[in-house]
Amino acid sequence: MSDSHNQFQQLVGPSESLHVMDSLKRGATRRDVLAMLTAGGMQATLAGGLAGMAVSAHAQTPRRGGRIRVAVATAAVSDTLDPAKQSNQNDYVRCNMVYNGLTSLVDKNLTPQPALAESFTTTDAKTWVFTLRKGVSFHDGKALSPADVVFSIMRHKDPATASKAKALADQIDTVKASGPNEVTVVLAAPNADLPVILGTYYFLIVKNGTTDFTTGIGTGPFKIKEFKPGVRTVVVRNDGYWKPGKPYLDEIELVGIGDTSARVNALLSGGMDLVAAVDPRAVAQVKATPGYAIFPTQSGQYTDLIMRKDMAPGANPDFILAMKYLFDREQMKKTIALNYAVLGNDQPIDPTNRFYFKDLPQRPFDLEKAKFHLQKSGVTGKIPVVVSPAAKYSVEIALLLQQSAQRIGLDLDIKRMPADGYWSNHWLNSPVGFGNVDPRPSADTILTQFFKSDAAWNESRWKSAQFDQLLLSSRAETDLPKRKQMYADMQTLIHNEAGIGIPLFLASIDGHSTKLKGLSPVPLGTMMGYSFAEYVWLES
Repeated sequence: MSDSHNQFQQLVGPSESLHVMDSLKRGATRRDVLAMLTAGGMQATLAGGLAGMAVSAHAQTPRRGGRIRVAVATAAVSDTLDPAKQSNQNDYVRCNMVYNGLTSLVDKNLTPQPALAESFTTTDAKTWVFTLRKGVSFHDGKALSPADVVFSIMRHKDPATASKAKALADQIDTVKASGPNEVTVVLAAPNADLPVILGTYYFLIVKNGTTDFTTGIGTGPFKIKEFKPGVRTVVVRNDGYWKPGKPYLDEIELVGIGDTSARVNALLSGGMDLVAAVDPRAVAQVKATPGYAIFPTQSGQYTDLIMRKDMAPGANPDFILAMKYLFDREQMKKTIALNYAVLGNDQPIDPTNRFYFKDLPQRPFDLEKAKFHLQKSGVTGKIPVVVSPAAKYSVEIALLLQQSAQRIGLDLDIKRMPADGYWSNHWLNSPVGFGNVDPRPSADTILTQFFKSDAAWNESRWKSAQFDQLLLSSRAETDLPKRKQMYADMQTLIHNEAGIGIPLFLASIDGHSTKLKGLSPVPLGTMMGYSFAEYVWLES
């Protein structure tokens, strides 16, 4: 029950409150409630205030039932129900519907909360003991056991799994059942962020021995009814969910709509109840349409220019510097993101992170320096730059870069690729192209996944033994000022040496029907850090 509901009940009494709430459930309006209250002899001004409170309380009280349609910005034949292979919004949302992790990251500070593990303890940040929650079952009725947890975590270390989180899992030495309801994780070296890492979407818990991920048997709030990669996913409520009363919805249909205008049109025409990645230019249109609203979340999401250092032209460090000096970041913030962003500085730790290095000098837009480094590099001719709507704002950023490049005699040839297949065919493969990195729960996570020399997602193939050593040392450092200095050094190295340019940290903007309630910002990403499904409800 909401605070507003409790307050209203205290003011009018439990029986009157029940009568009013029942009337609202049957479709009564504010005017109807006002008439009910004044009929009982209540003074009109007081009754008016209480009527407004009652309507608000009714709106905030979760309602069970209903079906919603949801659209994210990506869909591909590579869509998966294997947590280890997730690579886009569609995957993250889907897997959060059907699985749970040992921990969860659903608050505004991304502090790990107990989930399938009801508690976790350590004395040295190297050996961790997780006590599993009792009474949890998979969708097929099998009870959760330590063996499921051991299997789910250790499979990331197996090269045959091809896990996107292998670089994170490599920190783990052993995972063993240490009791009938207990799992002990031993790390190769201390890492105070382990509960955060295990709360990320890759480490969702699956059944022991699972090799077929087409059915998605998890412990989560919803069960798979239909899964057609690249087309749609339909889930239905798990009535045996271990969180009492959740989820609220009966059914959710999830689709991917790559075109931003089509996604907004689908929302405003009533075809969707919630859509991700609303273009800032469409915000005014959504706000002006009765029955619809926007839901922004500022986070560490970024779109980056990737220049592979293992091939031309990125093999030349001066070419990379020239490109970084061509970013007119202020203009990009104003004209592309419409101020739903903060400036980036060619390193991946955003200003909301406690380890953000604010004293790293901001790289300016400087045509003279760009021209100097371009001439020094000796790079000439047309430079293909691969872009796609799949990488948020990459087309718009590339066009501004192209204009700046022309002013120093550099010819950037913009190659537009469709959203479908972009992540599997072009990202990580193109000599010069764009990525889009969703927020990560900790500095260690993003640095490990995207910048460690042997990371699968090391976008520019930048290798630095100094960086790798700092990353390892920072995990075990318990002195906070020393740890902050290590992170500052790592940000400086990336800023100076890596083949990526990060002009902005982007806010995510969702659009939704005002009948959809329960949304709250989680800086892990769009749609409550992809976990909205178990928290939202439909107003009657």
